[in-house]
Amino acid sequence: MDSEIKKAVCISINRAGWPFIALFAVLTAGLWVFYPPLGFVGVVLTAWCAYFFRDPERITPQKPGLVISPADGVVLPLAEMPPPPELGIGDTARLRVSIFMNVFNVHVNRIPAHGVIGKISYRPGRFFNASLDKASEHNERMSVSMKTDHGVEIAFVQIAGLVARRIKCDLAEGQQVRAGDRFGLIRFGSRVDIYLPTGTRPKVLARQIAVAGETVIADFGK
Repeated sequence: MDSEIKKAVCISINRAGWPFIALFAVLTAGLWVFYPPLGFVGVVLTAWCAYFFRDPERITPQKPGLVISPADGVVLPLAEMPPPPELGIGDTARLRVSIFMNVFNVHVNRIPAHGVIGKISYRPGRFFNASLDKASEHNERMSVSMKTDHGVEIAFVQIAGLVARRIKCDLAEGQQVRAGDRFGLIRFGSRVDIYLPTGTRPKVLARQIAVAGETVIADFGK
């Protein structure tokens, strides 16, 4: 019982969040000294910052051939679109599954499949609302291609949103990865697109809630 209580109370925080939490805490202390009501507001904002950078453990399905959601959030309408041209994997339209993260979702991103990272490409851009379709084309983004253990070429793209202004990606080209591994995050509201081969039967629907590292997007193991 004690261990269950500790798990409920103790929130795992991603290390990228500690500088922001520390900054909020210092500002809160200063506000509390000069004007306590503002200090209370600071406490609330510091708590929200810690909540934003939470990094819970996930149980990733291990069946070979699965593609798992790289992000928490709501699935946007599915579309057939070409992948980012900077990846150099062709301009043929692929199934695009987009997951929109609001500021209350977990923002730690996870690898969608077992395999090897191909090309990684960063492109600066605009900061449209990430739920809009044009965000995929015009917003700041970090694009990654990979070859899965089943020989399927896929791509996933971290996209900055209206509030988010910082994409963090800890991957390297040629890196061997496992589905569910943490690989980065996008700060303060964003989106992740995943591009799958034409003809892929998605395992998710629009407006469905996806959980990073757990929700199955597609199955190439059949």
